[in-house]
Amino acid sequence: MHTTARTVAEQKAPGPEIPAQQVQATPPGPPAPPTPVPGQGASLIAPPAGATAPALPDPLPEDRYLNRELSWLDFNARVLALAEDSSQPLLERAKFLAIFASNLDEFYMVRVAGLKRRDETGLSVRSADGLTPRQQLARIAERSRALSRAHAEVFMDELRPELDSAGVHIRAWDDLTDAERLRLSDYFSESVFPVLTPLAVDPAHPFPYISGLSLNLAVTVRDPEGRTERFARVKVPNNVPRLVTVDPPDTDTRAGNRQVTFLPIEDLISAHLGDLFTGMEVTEVHPFRVTRNADLEVEEDRDEDLLQALERELARRRFGPPVRLEVLDTMSEHVLELLLRELDVDPNDVVTVPGLLDLTGLWQVHGVNRPDLKDEPFRPATHPAFAERETPRSVFATLRDGDVLVHHPYDSFSTSVQRFIEQAAADPNVLAIKQTLYRTSGDSPIVNALIDAAEAGKQVVALVEIKARFDEQANIRWARQLEKAGVHVVYGLVGLKTHCKTCLVVRQEGSEIRRYCHIGTGNYNPKTARLYEDVGVLTADPTIGADLTDLFNSLTGYSRQTSYRSLLVAPYGIRRGIVRRIDDEIEAHRSGETARVQIKANSLVDEAIIDACYRASQAGVPVDIVVRGICAIVPGRPGLSENITVRSILGPFLEHSRVLHFEAADEYWIGSADMMHRNLDRRVEVMLRVADPKLADQLGAMFDSCLDPATRCWTLGPDGSWSPSPAAGSDNVRVRDHQIEMMNSRRGSDED
Repeated sequence: MHTTARTVAEQKAPGPEIPAQQVQATPPGPPAPPTPVPGQGASLIAPPAGATAPALPDPLPEDRYLNRELSWLDFNARVLALAEDSSQPLLERAKFLAIFASNLDEFYMVRVAGLKRRDETGLSVRSADGLTPRQQLARIAERSRALSRAHAEVFMDELRPELDSAGVHIRAWDDLTDAERLRLSDYFSESVFPVLTPLAVDPAHPFPYISGLSLNLAVTVRDPEGRTERFARVKVPNNVPRLVTVDPPDTDTRAGNRQVTFLPIEDLISAHLGDLFTGMEVTEVHPFRVTRNADLEVEEDRDEDLLQALERELARRRFGPPVRLEVLDTMSEHVLELLLRELDVDPNDVVTVPGLLDLTGLWQVHGVNRPDLKDEPFRPATHPAFAERETPRSVFATLRDGDVLVHHPYDSFSTSVQRFIEQAAADPNVLAIKQTLYRTSGDSPIVNALIDAAEAGKQVVALVEIKARFDEQANIRWARQLEKAGVHVVYGLVGLKTHCKTCLVVRQEGSEIRRYCHIGTGNYNPKTARLYEDVGVLTADPTIGADLTDLFNSLTGYSRQTSYRSLLVAPYGIRRGIVRRIDDEIEAHRSGETARVQIKANSLVDEAIIDACYRASQAGVPVDIVVRGICAIVPGRPGLSENITVRSILGPFLEHSRVLHFEAADEYWIGSADMMHRNLDRRVEVMLRVADPKLADQLGAMFDSCLDPATRCWTLGPDGSWSPSPAAGSDNVRVRDHQIEMMNSRRGSDED
């Protein structure tokens, strides 16, 4: 792979670049002149005396950003649209309903919780579109309630009846036969009743703590004389499935019996409340669910032991303040008032829906053995470079012949990246392995390989990011297991999350030492690698190896390395490098060259990068953006962004790769960073220039497929609304499905 020295100068500034938040905090206006940096070229040298200064561009309008929180809700609405799509198999639609529900849970636990904290503490910093935290919370509540009701109605009015017709039943207790009730009553007595604890609420019994995301029953009972009504809470235990299987345990769905019946666990418990409240009359039963603030606040600079500090904060997270109360629309007013009072929940944070609460349980329905109601399973193919041959060949021999670009899940992770790490662990000539770990699987073969390497006497360094949200506990466990095996475990830099996906292998080859590398966009997780779309480069390029050596020295020691030859590294260089390249495309266009900017990312909210895209559009440079989730840029606005297009692709796989293309410069970049403040200012991220022409052509083909007008997607309009594309009745004779085409291109290959 050929590399460029350009990135060295871009990252030599000793301090971090100006955060994007500061960019938006100042009134819009012409950009400040760039600071001259040695090696940047004549474009940054002051003009000679008497020279005419170039005209400054007009200020960009203040209303040039979409709200990031509302944009995220729009993304979840697109997920909901997949559940509504009748062309999708039934159980895949159930899966998308479950994904919508779990997405919204996390949104409330993190984003809404953060806004509430800022509002309550008086930190009324306005969003990029000018809204205070309180204004955003009001708009979120309105939009979220509408989406939650639509979500419930899709399940109750569309999916549940269609599943019923297909033989997958979700019944109520009253709909069961006597034999089914008898069998489930036995199950209740044996497996559920022993772990239930009814908690009374009265002057002698305070209102119990309600854990986040747990399903609960609000129960009112009356004494035998019928004079006094009392309230109690029953927590649904988490040791039983959300949906109880009604069918006998010996039912074999493979033997032609295609019927399966479920009963919601709250229905089973409700039907047996008389066993819990003997001698009392049960008058009301209402399920409810509380979502709590789950964001962590660890003062890293005050805690000598980050591991212990994080464990303390994890324990506190269970007791975060409530941010949402979910109830059914059948709940009585007086029970709702009691919950609001006792839980200290704002009425604006109540979400009322019909049917069932917590549709994340539909993952269980998706797991039913009905292949006729699912997508055809896809098996990743072994990349041709690593295909089996008559004479076995190591990954290292393959990489000495040239770089390899892998595109997951279409290219198998286990026979490429995983094999690379496993062969390194087993190879007696390998001296050292250095690896970043952000999220990995519960039975991680990557971690096992690192342990094997350490036990074999190799120098092994694992940078485990123990602050990876909702994976903190698992990563703490992995860190301790690795340490026990002799792996040098580090936790990165104070104040920064290490989010980059990098692996460095140092190998003795005769009298030389050669370095082999992997840099990617996705986690070292074999399970999610089958579900997430990502790209990565495996290489033996010595310049990239030297860069990764410098990077790991910065992460594990006290090196203050900020210059790299083939990489852009946040928090010092990625924003600066991207903006500079966009500006270069503008200059190239003015000089008559063909210029274009293409961005593929999960999210685009960084104001400095968005403003650079606006300047490019105003100069006539086409800017094509493929974004899965949040997008704050406004495309198609005359005079501002008429040369900007934004599209979003959703499908069976989660689009997760981050890829950039600058046409005039003929540069492709891949990496771990999204265009967000957190990635560019508060994380260690790595972007790699993919200079090998063959690999660049593969990335170019990916962009061509994503951006084809015939490709099924959603497009963002100048009013901030998303529309399906191609539109119904459009001139496109053939509609392309990007992910299906990628899968079909691998079918028939040598599979893992």
